[in-house]
Parts: sequence; C-alpha cells; structure tokens
Amino acid sequence: MIRAILSLFGTVFSLITLVVVVIGLSIGAVLHIYGQDLPSHESLANYTPPTISRIYSGEGRIIDEFARERRLFTPAEDIPDLVKQAFISAEDKNFYTHGGYDAVGIASAIVDAVKSRGRNVRGASTITQQVMKNFLLSGDRQMERKIKEIILATRIEETLSKDDILELYLNEIFLGQNSYGVTAAAQTYFNKTLTDLAPHEAATIAAMPKAPSDYHPVREKERLLERRNFVLREMWENGYLTQAAYEEERAAPLRSVQNGDFPPFSAELPPRDYFTDEIRRQLSLDFGEGEFFSGGLSVRATIDPELQVHAARALRRQLENYDRGQGRWRGTGESLPAEALGDEAAWRAALASVSVARDVDLDGVWHPAVVLGIGDQAMQVGIEGVDGVQEVPRSDIKWLPGDFEATFDLGDVVHVRAVTQEGTFVNWSLRQVPEVQGGFVAMDVNTGRVISMQGGFSYQASVFNRTTQALRQPGSSFKPFVYAAALDSGYSPATIVIDAPIEINTPQGLWRPRNSSNKFYGPTPLRTGIEQSRNLMTIRLAQEVGMDVVADYAERFGVYENMGRFLANSLGSEETTLYNMVAAYAMFANGGERVRPTLVDRVQDRYGKTVYRHDQRDCVDCGDAGIPADRGPRIVSDRERVMNAVTAYQLTSMLKGVVDRGTASGAINLPVPVAGKTGTTNDARDVWFVGFTSNIAAGCYIGHDQPRGLGRSAYGSSLCGPVFQDFMVEAVKKYGGGPFEVPPGGHFIKIDRFTGARLPDTAEGDNVVAEYFRDGEEPVFGVAYDGGFAMGNDLELFSAGEREQVQEVTTSTGEKARVGGKASFGSMSSGGLY
Repeated sequence: MIRAILSLFGTVFSLITLVVVVIGLSIGAVLHIYGQDLPSHESLANYTPPTISRIYSGEGRIIDEFARERRLFTPAEDIPDLVKQAFISAEDKNFYTHGGYDAVGIASAIVDAVKSRGRNVRGASTITQQVMKNFLLSGDRQMERKIKEIILATRIEETLSKDDILELYLNEIFLGQNSYGVTAAAQTYFNKTLTDLAPHEAATIAAMPKAPSDYHPVREKERLLERRNFVLREMWENGYLTQAAYEEERAAPLRSVQNGDFPPFSAELPPRDYFTDEIRRQLSLDFGEGEFFSGGLSVRATIDPELQVHAARALRRQLENYDRGQGRWRGTGESLPAEALGDEAAWRAALASVSVARDVDLDGVWHPAVVLGIGDQAMQVGIEGVDGVQEVPRSDIKWLPGDFEATFDLGDVVHVRAVTQEGTFVNWSLRQVPEVQGGFVAMDVNTGRVISMQGGFSYQASVFNRTTQALRQPGSSFKPFVYAAALDSGYSPATIVIDAPIEINTPQGLWRPRNSSNKFYGPTPLRTGIEQSRNLMTIRLAQEVGMDVVADYAERFGVYENMGRFLANSLGSEETTLYNMVAAYAMFANGGERVRPTLVDRVQDRYGKTVYRHDQRDCVDCGDAGIPADRGPRIVSDRERVMNAVTAYQLTSMLKGVVDRGTASGAINLPVPVAGKTGTTNDARDVWFVGFTSNIAAGCYIGHDQPRGLGRSAYGSSLCGPVFQDFMVEAVKKYGGGPFEVPPGGHFIKIDRFTGARLPDTAEGDNVVAEYFRDGEEPVFGVAYDGGFAMGNDLELFSAGEREQVQEVTTSTGEKARVGGKASFGSMSSGGLY
C-alpha cells in the first residue's frame, strides 16, 4: 500500500517536473524566437530626444520657439521627487523593485480580462515596458509585442539605472496639447516649472499618459478630476503624501491654463514675425529642417527688439497712408453667418475662429470685429476681447466715398482700433490691411548684423517676406554700382558726362530712354548726375565703362549672382532683393569691405556647444587686464576688401549729396550725416530708398505683390523716404552716428558741381563742393564723355538752378502723360553697335 502511494507520488512528481520542464522549455523557446532581431536597447543609453529650438534676443529673452514635438529635456536629477512619485503611483508603483516587468500585475490583468470576457482589457505594462514600446516597438496590443516588451525590458534593466529609465520615460511620453515630457506639460497646463508644481498639479499631469485626449482639462474636466484624485490616493497609499496633505490636495480645484486660470506661456512670447521666421528658413537650409525643429538649438538673434517695433510701425504707417489715399474699402473678405449674429456668445465664438491678422499694432492694437448693426451716422460692432457692443461714427469713414450702408454688410469681419486723445478714449476706428506691400531692413554696416526686418504689413496676413524673398527691380537705387565701377576705372566725381537723348536698336525695337523729368541737361559732372538721378548720363557712363565691368561690380557686391550684360540693367531693370541691396550699400558705408548680412549671432546645440558664430574677428588683447579704462581692446577685421577705400568715400560723398540736395533732400532730415539713393521704376511699380549713416544701413521697398503702377505721385522719396526717416530718427537716438571716415591716400579739391570746373581753395557758395581725389593722380578737367552716343545740336538744355519738374498733359485718349516742356530730340546719331 505504502509502495503504491509512493509510486503514485513519484508519478505525479515526475509529471509535474515534466510539465514544468516543458513549460520552461516552451517559455525559453518563445523568448529565444522573439528575442531574435530585436532593436538594440543599448542605443537608449545615448538617446537624444527631439527638443524645442528656441530663439533669443541679444538680452537673452525668448522671442520664438520651433518644434514639431514640444519637448523640453530635463535630466533625472533635475526632476523633483514629487513628479517622479506621482508618475510611479499612477503607472508603476513597484518600479523600483521589479526587474523590468511585473508578473503579478500581468496575472491580475489576465484574470480581469477573463472575468469580463474581454470587455475589460487593461494594460499591465511597467514604466520600463512603456519605454520599450515608445522607443523601440509599435503601440498595438498584440501578444507578440508584449513578449518583445518584456524581453527588452529585462535587458534594459541590466544596462541602465532606474533613474536613467525614468528620465527617458518622463521626457518622452506624450501628455496632450502637443506636449511631450513633463517639463513641457507643466508649462502647457500650468505655465509653471516642475519645481513650482503642487502635488495636485503633478498628479494632474501624471493622470494624462493613460489617454490624454480622454482627459482634456476643459471637455473632460470631471473625468480628469476623478483620475487626478485617484493618483493622489495612490501617492498617499504609497507613502508619498501624508493623509492631511492628501485630503488638502484632493480638495483643491482643478485649475489649468486651458480653463483660463493661468496665462499661457505663449502669451509671454511676442507674435511670430518676419524676423524669426526668416531665421527658421535660413537655419533649416544650413542645419537641415529636421535638426532645426528637433535639435534643441539655442539661437541668439541679432534683432534689436526696440528698433524692430519702430521698423514695423514706420513701414505699416506708410503702407496704410498710401492705402487710405486710394479711398477703397476691401476689408478682410471674411464674414460671419447671419445665425451667429443674434447671440453674443455665438458671434464671439465664430469671430474667434476666423483667420485674420491679430498681430498689428499701429497707433494701437488692431482688434478683429464683426458688424452687428448699420445706421446712418454710426455702425455697431462687436469687438474681440472688448465687452459689449461698440460704435464707429460716420466721421471715421470720411476717407471713403460711400456711407456705412453702401460699404458694409451685417456680419462683415473688420479690424478696429481705439482712437485716443491725450490718453482719453475718443472712438473706435475702422482699419484694413493694405493691399500694397513692402519691406524694410536695417543692419550694422561693419558686422552685417540685421537689427530690424519687416517683410510686409502683417505676418499673420501674409508670411511672404518681401525683404528677402521678393525679387523686384531696384530702379535708380542700382545706379551707385554703375558709378562705383566708373570711379574705380579712373573717372572722378568731377568727370563730365553728356546728358542728352539716346536711341538704341534692340531686338525688341528702338529703345529711347529718358530722364524722369523728360529734360536734357548737356555736359554734367558725375556728382550732379547721381544727385539728380539722371538716366541718360547713367546709360552713357555704363557704355563708357562697359556693362561687363558694371555687372562684375554688382555681382561682387552680392546684388546679383549673374547679371545680364544689357544697358537697360544699368538703370536697375534686373530684379534683386532688398536684403541684397542694403548689404551692398553697407559696403559703401564701411569703406569698401565685405559685409555678410546675418540674422543670427550664434547657434548652440542642446549641450551648449557653439556650432555657429557669425563674428570671426580676432580680439587681439581682450585678455589683457592692463588695457586703460578709456580704451577698448583691439579687434582685427578679417573682412575682404571689395572696393578701393577712396572709391568708397567718393561714392559715399556723392550719395550724401543725394540726401543733402538731390532727389531725397525733401524726405530725409537727420541730425547726423546720411547718404542714400532713391529708386523709382517705370510707372512706379517699385519704389525704393536705401541709405546709411556711419554705422547703420537701411532700406525700404514698396510695391504691389502683383506689380502694377502705384500712381503719378509715387516716388522712392515720397513713399520710402518717410519710412527710412521715421526709423532712423529712433536708430540715431540709440546708436548715434558721425561724419563718414575719410581714408588716407587722397586730397580734396574744390569744384563747381554744375560745370565740373576746378575752383580756388577759397571758393564758397552753393555751387562749390570739395571732391576727394586720389593722391598721385592729376584729375583731368574739361573733357566730356558721351559713351559713343552723339549729342544733338538743337537741344534746349536745362539750366543750372532751374527747377526740375515734370509737366503733365492730357493725351488724345484722355489719359495723363508726363513730358518735358520744350525739349526736342534734335539731330543725333547712335554711337556704337548696341
């Protein structure tokens, strides 16, 4: 009997042993099969998660950030214990004791699934398993993936410490609202740092991993509150909170940025503008788009925030002034449905969803508004962010030909701003984003650092940057490069060039260029030619020097990459960008040395290592503690010379004459010396002014995106001149300015600026100008150059001192035309074969 019992026990033991062995072998086989060709877990030791790239002003203030996944990486040692405890309590309370997976938790999940017949399938993944899923595997619930999770989890536990695993988890996990990682989530939901979070706030974030979209703080507030309180209870039961603390935190209301309890972090950032978006565009090309959006770059911008405001305001004001002068209302082109107008909550919600510019600040912030009522003497509007219904008086639209009823419809979305007088509110005023556009840019003439850039009226209305992306004809603002080529080719500011009619046979027909005034001035010095922007002189000069030489200069200065060798291009008919033109003028201002414009001073990677620095100059004695207090360290320039320093000064002096008494004299008036050049193309499709002081170069362009004439009164001086003036008034206050530096290697001789004749050193008067000539070169006076184009013998020439103005006549078709009063072409011949 005993033997039989022992035999039975032996059989049972053998069977059990066999079953255990079979199960063990089966598990081993499964682990072996699924353990093949798994991703390398060792790569996680060097994992660098995608993080936000941020742009900072020179003062270190964040002015923009770019990311596809909004993540701010925080090392484990900098994550507060409270945050770690909240997530461990919510997701994996045995995290510090298991070996990568929780067998008890898995068994419990299986039992629950069997009991509910598959209706209650819950995860039993540990934090380590979730790291494996997020980094190395897919997110589906297949058994195969679970097995791989467990295998990788056990492996990673042998490779990384618990804190390293937790660091990966807390920085990688998605927590809703495009927030990845706990640091970004704390900022998104509470606008706080991790160290500032209260326990109930840490528990709120820890409630998110399960399903962020199901726990939205507004749509699913009650559900999120219940989940938050569950996490707090787990923290108490796990010993991380005292009972008193638990009860206090559980009673706290659910507050968040999304519910309006905290201001959003984005409210602290200025609206994205053309400057930071251009940085994004350029660095995406230099570093690659993927690296820029995920590399955690720290970008130090060259922007001067104060002057950027002035640049935007100056350009916007001029664009609006021109637009209002046209007397046409276009509005936003948006309207709200009639059913949304009767209820305030409805129209406010509908208005908030309309995509219109909200970044305009011109004499006050422009608010989107909706037309709610139209009367004879007033119009009622509902304004975003302003309580109640407001009125716009009839007097506000006196610049329009029609009245309220003829111009507006109920539901129209418009812009309004408050009109104030000595700080007191007067009324609401209608505004519209102009159809005409333009660009403005200013930079340091020595370093190329761009301090201000405005690429249009409103970035939110149009992201196209007209400073760097718009290719437009520079018109007469290109002429200085023709004159620079001539000055470097042996001509001087006193050289005489014939100003008379020209006819040129081209494949497109006979070309008869003319001066803007439709007059001819005969033999004229170069200085007067550029001061008065004489087209015929410029063409003859280009012909004398050769378009190959002119094009080489334009390419050397970076205006063009491959300029066409056509005479018409000497008048600025080939397209370029405002950015290129201002950078080229900066080289005139600094004495002829290369300027490489930049919007970025420095770029650092996520570890703080500098990967780009714009200023490569050598500071010779920056480390010398013995430098006198009244002297700065010596900085040795590494800039390439692109033109002779004497030539640069001669040209600068001539461009100063443009501002002092030439085409820009009525528009520019600053307390420091200024040089520059206007530009107006045919039919005023493009108008320009580019100028500089001793330390800042700036330029403006205005025109329609689809080129068409701006009207009879549109000139570079009248439209762009005021933009330059308004900006430079503020820039000079901050950066100063002084006389243009006279380089060695030359001497001054007084000449008559009307005739080019040499005058005694004692000569004085409006006609006297001191020109700078190179040492060792005896200037030649009295020789006139015609470029090979003969001058007619019966021309009525313009006299010195006579006013240069255009006569307007009505043609047979009723159109207006501009002609010279008495000029005739006379007998002339074409010189050369062009």
